[in-house]
Amino acid sequence: MGKVEDLHLFTMVVEHRGIANAAARLNIAKSAVSRRLNLLEDRYATKLIDRTPGRWEVTETGRELYQRAGRAVHDFQEIETDFKSTHADISGPLTISVPREFGISFLSKMLVIFNEKYPEIQLTADFDDRVIDLERENYDFAIRITPHIDKKLISEKIGTVRHQLCAAPSYLEKHVHPTQLKDLRAHKLLHFGTAKRGTWTFISGEAKKISNIDFTPSLNSNSGQFLFEATMQGQGIANLPDFILGDTVETGKLIPILPQYEIPEFSIYLVHSELRQLNRRMRLFSKELKETFTVG
Repeated sequence: MGKVEDLHLFTMVVEHRGIANAAARLNIAKSAVSRRLNLLEDRYATKLIDRTPGRWEVTETGRELYQRAGRAVHDFQEIETDFKSTHADISGPLTISVPREFGISFLSKMLVIFNEKYPEIQLTADFDDRVIDLERENYDFAIRITPHIDKKLISEKIGTVRHQLCAAPSYLEKHVHPTQLKDLRAHKLLHFGTAKRGTWTFISGEAKKISNIDFTPSLNSNSGQFLFEATMQGQGIANLPDFILGDTVETGKLIPILPQYEIPEFSIYLVHSELRQLNRRMRLFSKELKETFTVG
């Protein structure tokens, strides 16, 4: 076994959090993996993984080696793939976590097309708003919509979510159209979340002054789609994302409220754990996903 293979073995042990799991993926004996890992530690005269009883943790040196070895192994594997089997099918599992309503409203078509285009990839799309632990759970990617991303994750911004304050014409026929932020408190406000008190943030003027409005919602929900339907039925004013609004504002089905104020944008990130080395399936999915946002 050569030095590149040793580094590959080490990255597999790290990614699959154990010698037994790595041995199973590599289809070799656990004793062989353990022996090669010991030789690797001897070669670099340092402990790479703390494997004392009841403890399994990659050391600081091991994490640095993992990052650098991952790049070296990745480059080597790309050379092997490009020059030995340029037309080979890309196959294997790919598991992603996607925010539920964003995934269903915006990404479902792209995911179906991806599945049809690459049938040898076993795609698993988990539509759930739960924040998964990418280091401990078996996900290749997660899509996060947030103003601030965890710096511990490897992330790439792929898009932006914009929000609009809006109401149905039927609601505005019965209520005075608000002209200032303070006017909102006299209205029925539909809020995303389950808190008894809500807060909306607005940006105004060239100075980008930030203002907050605190209120007691007339309706709470953790479903943006439900709030959208309630807004369409004239139940109040809601702060909704563009992937749920669609063309309802442009077609006049919903009316913008206080358009002179901006609402802070959220960024859409494609993220993966720093312990997860990008494989061909992941690189391909990332490429197709970014093209979707570019076209959109």
